[in-house]
Amino acid sequence: MGDMANNSVLYSGVKNSLKEANHDGDFGITLAELRVLMDLRSTDALRKIQESYGDVYGICTRLKTSPNEVCGEVSVGEEEGEGETGWIEGAAILLSVVCVVLVTAFNDWSKEKQFRGLQSRIEQEQKFTVIRGGQVIQIPVADIIVGDIAQVKYGDLLPADGILIQGNDLKIDESSLTGESDHVRKSLDKDPLLLSGTHVMEGSGRMVVTAVGINSQTGIIFTLLGAGGEEEEKKDEKKKEKKNKKQDGAIENRNKAKAQDGAAMEMQPLKSEDGGDGDEKDKKKSNLPKKEKSVLQGKLTKLAVQIGKAGLLMSAITVIILVLYFVIDTFWVQKRQWLAECTPIYIQYFVKFFIIGVTVLVVAVPEGLPLAVTISLAYSVKKMMKDNNLVRHLDACETMGNATAICSDKTGTLTMNRMTVVQAYINEKHYKKVPEPEAIPPNILSYLVTGISVNCAYTSKILPPEKEGGLPRHVGNKTECALLGFLLDLKRDYQDVRNEIPEESLYKVYTFNSVRKSMSTVLKNSDGSYRIFSKGASEIILKKCFKILSANGEAKVFRPRDRDDIIKTVIEPMASEGLRTICLAFRDFPAGEPEPDWDNENDIVTGLTCIAVVGIEDPVRPEVPDAIKKCQKAGITVRMVTGDNINTARAIASKCGILHPGEDFLCIEGKDFNRRIRNEKGEIEQERIDKIWPKLRVLARSSPTDKHTLVKGIIDSTVSDQRQVVAVTGDGTNDGPALKKADVGFAMGIAGTDVAKEASDIILTDDNFTSIVKAVMWGRNVYDSISKFLQFQLTVNVVAVIVAFTGACITQDSPLKAVQMLWVNLIMDTLASLALATEPPTESLLLRKPYGRNKPLISRTMMKNILGHAFYQLVVVFTLLFAGEKFFDIDSGRNAPLHAPPSEHYTIVFNTFVLMQLFNEINARKIHGERNVFEGIFNNIIFCTIVLGTFVVQIIIVQFGGKPFSCSELSIEQWLWSVFLGMGTLLWGQLISTIPTSRLKFLKEAGHGTQKEEIPEEELAEDVEEIDHAERELRRGQILWFRGLNRIQTQIRVVNAFRSSLYEGLEKPESRSSIHNFMTHPEFRIEDSEPHIPLIDDTDAEDDAPTKRNSSPPPSPNKNNNAVDSGIYLTIEMNKSATSSSPGSPLHSLETSL
Repeated sequence: MGDMANNSVLYSGVKNSLKEANHDGDFGITLAELRVLMDLRSTDALRKIQESYGDVYGICTRLKTSPNEVCGEVSVGEEEGEGETGWIEGAAILLSVVCVVLVTAFNDWSKEKQFRGLQSRIEQEQKFTVIRGGQVIQIPVADIIVGDIAQVKYGDLLPADGILIQGNDLKIDESSLTGESDHVRKSLDKDPLLLSGTHVMEGSGRMVVTAVGINSQTGIIFTLLGAGGEEEEKKDEKKKEKKNKKQDGAIENRNKAKAQDGAAMEMQPLKSEDGGDGDEKDKKKSNLPKKEKSVLQGKLTKLAVQIGKAGLLMSAITVIILVLYFVIDTFWVQKRQWLAECTPIYIQYFVKFFIIGVTVLVVAVPEGLPLAVTISLAYSVKKMMKDNNLVRHLDACETMGNATAICSDKTGTLTMNRMTVVQAYINEKHYKKVPEPEAIPPNILSYLVTGISVNCAYTSKILPPEKEGGLPRHVGNKTECALLGFLLDLKRDYQDVRNEIPEESLYKVYTFNSVRKSMSTVLKNSDGSYRIFSKGASEIILKKCFKILSANGEAKVFRPRDRDDIIKTVIEPMASEGLRTICLAFRDFPAGEPEPDWDNENDIVTGLTCIAVVGIEDPVRPEVPDAIKKCQKAGITVRMVTGDNINTARAIASKCGILHPGEDFLCIEGKDFNRRIRNEKGEIEQERIDKIWPKLRVLARSSPTDKHTLVKGIIDSTVSDQRQVVAVTGDGTNDGPALKKADVGFAMGIAGTDVAKEASDIILTDDNFTSIVKAVMWGRNVYDSISKFLQFQLTVNVVAVIVAFTGACITQDSPLKAVQMLWVNLIMDTLASLALATEPPTESLLLRKPYGRNKPLISRTMMKNILGHAFYQLVVVFTLLFAGEKFFDIDSGRNAPLHAPPSEHYTIVFNTFVLMQLFNEINARKIHGERNVFEGIFNNIIFCTIVLGTFVVQIIIVQFGGKPFSCSELSIEQWLWSVFLGMGTLLWGQLISTIPTSRLKFLKEAGHGTQKEEIPEEELAEDVEEIDHAERELRRGQILWFRGLNRIQTQIRVVNAFRSSLYEGLEKPESRSSIHNFMTHPEFRIEDSEPHIPLIDDTDAEDDAPTKRNSSPPPSPNKNNNAVDSGIYLTIEMNKSATSSSPGSPLHSLETSL
């Protein structure tokens, strides 16, 4: 225990030795060397360990650790802390501002609360087992340091990179990091490297930790997500070299690495170690102008500016005309003198004119607009949650409405991510679906059930789902789970057989390995006879079969000719559909014969009787083909980007409907893609990408870099008229950079890793592609809701401005008083924004093409509606204004003295005006010229409530508003006339919709997106180094009108659950720039080997790779070994010597799966 105490003192010392700059001298191994080692895979890594360190214990010695002791002094980073009626106008304006701020603040608060809960859970829950001072203890993941001896066991999520010291049948699921769908066997003599972010699926072991935080594989990908700041670091590199001579030798190491490797993948921490320098840079960054806006934001900003200018002009002209008219009439026409005692009265007149001018301005500027946008987005986000879309960034849901391309992952998104038996050849019949148990003769079924139950590892099992309504959980080998699932489909339970024949009673087991490509289990029967069950790659097992079970369940002779027939008619068709084929067989050894030599396997596993051949695949989700069809109708191109091989990818793409027969499309592999897009120097060229992406539908065997390159290439492309808006789906850690780069990134909520979720904009809580279609619908609905609101708002504005202007000029007084205008403008528009922004989406939204970035917010049809309704309303208002007193036989309200009481005349004008807006709100529900404006009105309860509520409040204002609202009570007859004239807008709307828009050539559109040429040249120039134009256009803002609130800081605080101190500042708009400039140029090695039909568990097939391929290095981890192998192996030499500038800032909160 004394040791333990000393060790813990030493360890706490370690945590406080942050300021110590260079640790390389203290150890026999440098950070750079460890990074180089961890970038290697399997046999390469083994060779490196043997050449440089002797063995794993050599590394332990250099790290000053042993399998039973605490590690040496390695520095770890710590997380940084984190008259009487005059009040009405002011109150009304204040109320509207408070509404807008509160709605936004509530949104932010609720999001922050969710993430805070998540953060505290992660901090409290995630611990890992390490051996320190000979004691096995559990410590928080953040406290793991290089040199720790960690214990790994089934079910663990590895928090750090390490090298295996001792392992028992250890199998790792590396799919989240490499896209490899089969489990990878880890052993001291084959592949000893364990990577962070991967799951332990079988076995147990111990490892020495070699990389934590940003230096681990997960950390490196996190660094990719925040690849910005890299540009600035390059500019400041020389300064830094002088300042940071002591800092860990990272720059020297990086330069060495460049010399060795040609191009190093530079993964530096983004914050300078030198505190002051970092702060300065942060300040500089935050002061840079934020030019990026979402599509809708850009259009709304432009439109608001245009409307504002027009309003200002109108109000200025109104004030000037009123002042001139008064001065000329009083002092010129009536020839009055300016008397000193009359000055206060004159000033009162001028103030009144100024207030009328302000009223015109207030009416002209649509204050309801920010609220409409906020409400529309907030409402959509809330409803999208019910459609399984958890929106992390508000503007993502609006951007999704403009999406033109979706780059989707295959495994888990389009497919179920569970291997399943989908076809079978039993009793001489080829079943395209799993057959009914009644269709199979009982004795064949009995062989099938026993053979699969005992001849699959007993660690492979199918457990009930964790959540109600979920899918059963597959534990163990995926292929074996598929076979066990096949038994469950045949309504048989494998567990009953296993209970009858426990594992210890198995006489002999020939486990699966890459030489055998099969697994066999021997059972000893009670009568002394033996039976062996065998399963394996179909072409291998069939060669050993001399008999086959026929249709009546009897064994019959199986000749080579019959075998060739089965290969041609069953196995090849299955393989062409991307299925992995497995053959099941058995053999009996009678009791009387002498006991066979069990060690002579070749004599044992021969003379078999074939039971069945099954085809296994990861099936397409049943709802996906329909969802993809909807996307294609909506003008969205779906592309599949997968790490799987090209045959499987092509087969799945055809089943999904991504590929259609007879279409001109491209299906290529990652290496072919890289060859086509790079020039002689190995640099990526946009022109080359532009030749490929329009036809590309499937990119197979792709690395994370390929996915990122494709997404960036499509976004930056200028081939089409519109800039492409790209959505990307992903679930693995390797998808992080592409998710971050895309306009909208979708992460999987169930299967997704935390790195993917952190990089995404929307999380699909049910991992279902159909939810993406819902997101498109909601995105388009947001856009339409804003357009509906604009159509309504601008009609009110046009009428109110013209009435106020002409009324003021002709009668020296506005017919609509300031408070009445505020009721119309603020309250009604705020309510209207709520009513029109909460319209639910309909399927019809998916029947049109995306609007695109340049399509105006206000189309010509909408302009026709705005001007048409404004004309009707102006005619009604002016008729009432100048002839109303005669029609209703009341006193005229025109030319009233300064403080006259409210008149019935002007009250009727105000009341009719408001009721026309109320009925026009119903017209505004349709913006594409539809006739039936009432369609689906009762689906929106909020709309009905608001229209009725507004009507009730209007009655109260008119009947009881009195002087504050400048209203006088009206009779029933006057009310009925007002309602009748208001309802006239509905009839007038029908008349307008009969006029074809194409005839009205003079109508202009408004609210276009910002064009490149409209950005001032000096802005472009100052920004050239920082970011390119297409990048600038990307959505990065939060929501219009609230640019002043520094949302980015909130986001960073909020997602601290996923971040360490390294990532502060990543969300700043400038920090997301291209990673092209610091990704390695992959070097390719193409090696031919025989093409072969898919085998069971090709993971183990890699074990003998060196012998089979003349000791050439095995494929990179991005290669997915699970299905048909095209026979060409691609090795991407990812940078082996990339180093980090400081081991002092590791990523502390290593991710847990939620």
